[in-house]
Amino acid sequence: MKFLDLCKVYIRSGSGGGGAVSFRREKYIEFGGPDGGDGGDGGDVWAEAVDGLNTLIDFRYQQHFFADNGQHGMGRQRTGKTGEDIVLRVPVGTEILDEDEETVLADMTELGQRVLLAKGGNGGWGNLHFKSATNQAPRRANAGQPGVERTIWLRLKLIADVGLLGLPNAGKSTFLAATSNARPKVADYPFTTLHPNLGVVGVDNVEFVVADIPGLIEGAHEGRGLGDLFLGHVERCAVLLHLVDGTSGTLIEDYHTIIAELDAYGAGLADKPRVTVLNKIDALDDEERAFLREELEEAAQQKVYLMSGVSKEGLTEVLRALRAQIDDSRLRTKAEEDTGEEDAPWQP
Repeated sequence: MKFLDLCKVYIRSGSGGGGAVSFRREKYIEFGGPDGGDGGDGGDVWAEAVDGLNTLIDFRYQQHFFADNGQHGMGRQRTGKTGEDIVLRVPVGTEILDEDEETVLADMTELGQRVLLAKGGNGGWGNLHFKSATNQAPRRANAGQPGVERTIWLRLKLIADVGLLGLPNAGKSTFLAATSNARPKVADYPFTTLHPNLGVVGVDNVEFVVADIPGLIEGAHEGRGLGDLFLGHVERCAVLLHLVDGTSGTLIEDYHTIIAELDAYGAGLADKPRVTVLNKIDALDDEERAFLREELEEAAQQKVYLMSGVSKEGLTEVLRALRAQIDDSRLRTKAEEDTGEEDAPWQP
């Protein structure tokens, strides 16, 4: 299934049915009077957050959603049928934006949440409503109100607890593959990750969700590389995991590149709690590890963890550091039969 996190959708609620102009025509009833029924209301357009979806790919194949119109009123005081509503089923974490792509109409952050996007038009009154002592045979009825037609944007921001950051080939996908059942593409060339991946990671009998996004490069906020299109998927994360390639010859520059892109993107990403990790230490000796760690700690002004996604060295320590930054309300307790050893939470 392809990944799609932004799409344009056209919606229209149903128009109300018109009221009827009708009179009783029955044998032996000399003064029958008006009996025109009201028109039915038009259908509404709703959005609902549902389980089991993590992409907007369904909206690539259908972009137009029209609710049914209300039925016209009829004689003998019969009211027209109300139009059927239509529901846009979206993944949890979807933002609904107005046509300007800036105004947020709704943020679907909870399972089962429903939002009214377009109200159907009211049905018109039949001539029975206009009967009075001075107008006992009204020959007028109201037309139904028109429906609401609008263009909206759907933007998905994945719900995750930890967001992975780093330059291309910093080892983000390797980390996700080593700590969860996710199987992202791993290769020895940049930009192997072309869309976000989610993985459920466990440590000390609790689980949390990690989001791996495509790597950033300098100038991503200006559209270079894959740009910052996917940074929205880590906006909702409780903590960011910043992986720095220990085998890079420009270690400190790499670190500052990512920090600068977070600052340029905004949305509070630069202020989020961050765990910094010197990755790929399996390719470094003890002296190199100590030297690079000291340099990176001086640049980051915080503790730097050592880790290797390939040899799994230091993984547990990093996971525990992430777990400490996540509120208990966001964590999920592992089932007893699924709990593995604490020192090796990534093993089945």
